[in-house]
Amino acid sequence: MKAMVLCEIADLRRKRDPLLCLEHPVPVPSGDQVLIRVLTCGVCHTDIDEIEGRTSPAMLPIIPGHQVVGIVERMGSDAQRLKDGDRVGIAWINSACGSCHYCLNGEENLCDRFVATGRDVDGGYAEYAVVSEKFAYRIPDVFSDAEAAPLLCAGAIGYRSLRLAGMHDGDALGLVGFGASGHIVLKLVKYQYPGSTVYVFSRTEAERIFAMELGASWAGNFDEPSPEKLRCAIDTTPAWGPIVSALKNLERGGRLVINAIRKEEADKHALLSLDYAGDLWLEKEIKSVANITRRDVEDFFQVAAAAKIRPEVREYPLEDANRALLELKERKIRGAKVLRVSY
Repeated sequence: MKAMVLCEIADLRRKRDPLLCLEHPVPVPSGDQVLIRVLTCGVCHTDIDEIEGRTSPAMLPIIPGHQVVGIVERMGSDAQRLKDGDRVGIAWINSACGSCHYCLNGEENLCDRFVATGRDVDGGYAEYAVVSEKFAYRIPDVFSDAEAAPLLCAGAIGYRSLRLAGMHDGDALGLVGFGASGHIVLKLVKYQYPGSTVYVFSRTEAERIFAMELGASWAGNFDEPSPEKLRCAIDTTPAWGPIVSALKNLERGGRLVINAIRKEEADKHALLSLDYAGDLWLEKEIKSVANITRRDVEDFFQVAAAAKIRPEVREYPLEDANRALLELKERKIRGAKVLRVSY
């Protein structure tokens, strides 16, 4: 099969083509795994973190990609839940132990032994991929292959972030950073909390304009004060500075949810500007998000289908994965980027 393969850690700006287009053996499903013929795969900031070594792959070479949409073509000997021809998605968690107290409580995102798609095992930048059928999700017919891909990560983790924010209708929400996940969360809030206002913070004018087009009440830079105090905020940036700005904008008892897999070490000095009395006191909260659970993906697809949420996507051929990644790194984004692998 054809695959875009990472053979060594590389800086995307110095080595603009870190993924090689290679022929790779078609994986064979075993146990409860299913073999997926890949149709589309979303491009995510986490893929860049893997390529550049901040979220190091478990092995090299490896095939990235964890927002995978495809067709079931073969079943492992123990697979029973799905059937050949089903259209399914693969998200970040490829498998988990199933027996720890986290897994038994539906929190497999906290399992010490969970295996990440595209980081610990080969992912979806290829013509075929395998996954435990427990972590393969049927895709509602209302979504195209390209629309479904970003919903598996950007959409589902945005849904989890919004749930962890504890938002109620009428609350003011801040979205700190406005990429693939942020634009889906904005659509979700307009549906679930029609009485709420959404304020978007972004360093790029194009993202601020995009946010206003989608119905944000206001859009400004990270260091600008919001028009009113926020009941909750969701941060999706890789930096510490926006965290401090977001806390300043929270009302008393407000909650900031950090939806980021890492924060930049070089930006740590930004925390020194945090004023406890003014920025964190009076029962403000900070909560992090760790991946997504099966329930997040399944519930979000149902809500997204009912709400008719359609992420804005731009498609690239599989062979153009390097270009899509570089444009994402350089913030040349509007919505989500998706690789077209097959039809």
